[in-house]
Amino acid sequence: MTAPVGMQTVDIVGLLFWLLLLLLVLQPWLSYSRLQAARMELIKRIERKYGWRVITLIHRQERVDFLGIPIYKFIDIDDSEAVLRAIRTTPPDKPIALIVHTPGGLVLAAAQIARALKRHPGKKIVIVPHYAMSGGTLIALAADEILMDPNAVLGPLDPQLSVEPGVTVPAPSILRVVKEKGITNVSDKLLIMADIAEKAIREVQEFIVELLRDKMGLEKAREVARILTEGRWTHDYPITVEKAKELGLPVKTEVPPEVYELMELYPQAPYNRPGVEYIPYQPAHHPPRQAQSAGS
Repeated sequence: MTAPVGMQTVDIVGLLFWLLLLLLVLQPWLSYSRLQAARMELIKRIERKYGWRVITLIHRQERVDFLGIPIYKFIDIDDSEAVLRAIRTTPPDKPIALIVHTPGGLVLAAAQIARALKRHPGKKIVIVPHYAMSGGTLIALAADEILMDPNAVLGPLDPQLSVEPGVTVPAPSILRVVKEKGITNVSDKLLIMADIAEKAIREVQEFIVELLRDKMGLEKAREVARILTEGRWTHDYPITVEKAKELGLPVKTEVPPEVYELMELYPQAPYNRPGVEYIPYQPAHHPPRQAQSAGS
């Protein structure tokens, strides 16, 4: 007994509907998989051509247009764990090229990455195709060589303190307010914030000196640390290639063309936005694994 033609038509329409729904659900994942595969292939090509271990630390600050909800990405502990893992598995004599594109982020995470990069015995290169602000600049200071696009920028390192939920202010500004008004004319809360601000500035300065003293000497390193943290600029002030060279940083502008090609493979996408990616190195006794990305 055969089903009526009308029922067969309904079954076909229903099947097509579910197939279309499945395709819509899988499409973002399939697109991301293709994009990630293209990035991994290009990273391999850069590594073969230049003899580097390539690691990316790429965050898009611009808004992602997904249901009108802005989504942001900054340097966090997940990123530091992934970068430290990549550095730890890199052969000691292998140069590391860390491609950085970030508005900054958690000081602890950025400091962990900078210290791990500094301790790597091989050559350390940080590549900045567009910008590496705040924590990104801190990481760049750990490099033996900073390759910047002629129009790329770094940023100041004045600590930003949270005074209330959703509100952060520069630590130097807190100290300036207390100094100008006098300690008897400000609240206990502001005095506590000033104490924290003073400690935060000193801690960042000490770390900057630790990163730079072997490249420019102790006194010059202290001078640069003061300039970057004392609040002479706003936190988003663009430190250009020329200004970075004036500070004595080891900046060059020979960014490999493949890096720009790689940046094209990091579009504004609402799903599976990568922070850190690299080709995993495995110990000899471990079987090889597929390429991975932090947070994917």
